[in-house]
Amino acid sequence: MKSVLIVDDHPVIRAAVKIVLEREGFKLIYEAANVGEALVLLREHAIALVILDLVMPGGNGLDLLERIKVNDWMCVVLVFTSLDPLFFQERCMRAGALGYVSKTNDLNHLHKAVQAVMARYTYFAQLPTGSLDTLQHSEKQMIDKLSNRELTILQYLARGTKNKEIAELMHLSHKTVSTYKTRLIEKLGLSSGVHLRDFAKRNHLI
Repeated sequence: MKSVLIVDDHPVIRAAVKIVLEREGFKLIYEAANVGEALVLLREHAIALVILDLVMPGGNGLDLLERIKVNDWMCVVLVFTSLDPLFFQERCMRAGALGYVSKTNDLNHLHKAVQAVMARYTYFAQLPTGSLDTLQHSEKQMIDKLSNRELTILQYLARGTKNKEIAELMHLSHKTVSTYKTRLIEKLGLSSGVHLRDFAKRNHLI
């Protein structure tokens, strides 16, 4: 019997996803509200499918994608998130996800995506081409060059999370987080850390 794991910190979202999965015939449905809980369940059960949000407290969906890849867990990952696919879809694809569905779509897209990835097909959005202005295009190029860890730290900083909190959440030293912050300011061509939030909001990273 195939099992599925929903990783999302919002109970209402998990309940909606569960209904979709039950209609698709899944009987064993596990739930996790953060990366830590998800890792425990992945180690304890033979999970066939993971429905993964990218934004969670105490961790990041991209981190979990990398952990799944490193551990060679034989599960299919379908990303279900509110983050703009323009900036995150390709990154998730590279990390091993087979599908990406935006929460702004109706749940019918999630139905179709589950069917596709379980049949080992991919399910990704058709991204617009040529619709970015010069500023957005150059900023997207800068974002694409960031590592997953750099992007995660950028998101935390943009949300106002303090360096010390980020260090605890990501199991890094305070000094390492400060170094990442300085590097991000340089890589993104910003004059100071004050502008990180504006940059992230402008590019739909938070």
